[in-house]
Parts: sequence; structure tokens; C-alpha cells
Amino acid sequence: MTTPVCTGASTAASATAAGQHHHAPYASFSSYVRARGPVLLRTARSLTANPCDAEDLLQTALAKTYVAWERIEDHRALDGYVRRALLNTRTSQWRKRKVDEFACEELPEQGGVPAPDPAEQQSLHDAMWRAVLKLPDRQRAMVVLRYYEDLSEAQTAEVLGVSIGTVKSAVSRALGKLREDPELTPVR
Repeated sequence: MTTPVCTGASTAASATAAGQHHHAPYASFSSYVRARGPVLLRTARSLTANPCDAEDLLQTALAKTYVAWERIEDHRALDGYVRRALLNTRTSQWRKRKVDEFACEELPEQGGVPAPDPAEQQSLHDAMWRAVLKLPDRQRAMVVLRYYEDLSEAQTAEVLGVSIGTVKSAVSRALGKLREDPELTPVR
């Protein structure tokens, strides 16, 4: 089942066909969405686990594309433009990370495990960050993108303009250095 995408553009396109408005971008944009919508929706679904979120993601990317429609010189590269809008939008969503709250009728039981000491946690956090700061710039950037920003190897490679293999090897070397850092020895 395919859900309609960018209904506003479709409505505008039908209005153009009826002669109510004379905006050429509506017609070409609407025909592009009708032709490529299913393929773009599959791309959006690969970026998110929830099909409804994928539809929202595609709608947002298409809205951004529509705004730039007249500025896009090579309409043969539209799929790439929309894919980039999908990825940028999804990346922005990751960075904003909302926290979902769920109401329940009963409070969960407190486990028998005592809560970790906040001072120890802060000390460990500080030691880890000092160790990360000791890494060479390139390795530090990759570690931060992979583990602090939670990007995949492919996304990290794309952001930094390097190959996935470069990311894998540099992160591996960085993790080796972190394992050997004397400040982090008590943690092991």
C-alpha cells in the first residue's frame, strides 16, 4: 500500500491543470513526486524503523526540495538531492533525540542493586573525556561521531569524506589507545 506523499503539491498541480494558477514548478514537482515517490519512500524507510516516521521524513525532505525546486539546475540529479535532504533531516532528528515518557499504573520496583555513586560516574566521565582528548584530531573526530553522536560507520565516513575502511581502522586504533590509557585502567 502506497501512501500519498506531498498532497499539497498534488493539489496545486491539479489547480494548475484546471487553469486556476500558473506556476510551472507545481506541475513538474508533482509529476516528479508521483513518479519517484515509492522509491524515495523505500529510502526513507531504510533510515528509520517506523513506517510512519519514514513517511514524515519523506514529507519533510520533499518540502525542502519543493522550496529549492527552482534553484535546482540539474533535474536529472533530483533523487540525489532528495536523498541528501532525507539524510540531513534524519541526522538533525538524531541530534535532537527526544525522550519518550510512558505512563504506567504502578511504579516499577526498585532493584536490589544500589545506584552508582554520581561522583564516581562523573570521575569516570571526566577520565574518559581526557583520554579522548589525547587522541589525534582525526581519530578523536571519528570516535566522537561514532560513539558520542551515535553515527554509523558509513555516516561517519560520509561526514568526514573518507572511506568506511578508514573509519574502521582509525576507530580501532583509537579504541586500542583508550584501552591502554593509564587513567582508565581502574575501569577495566
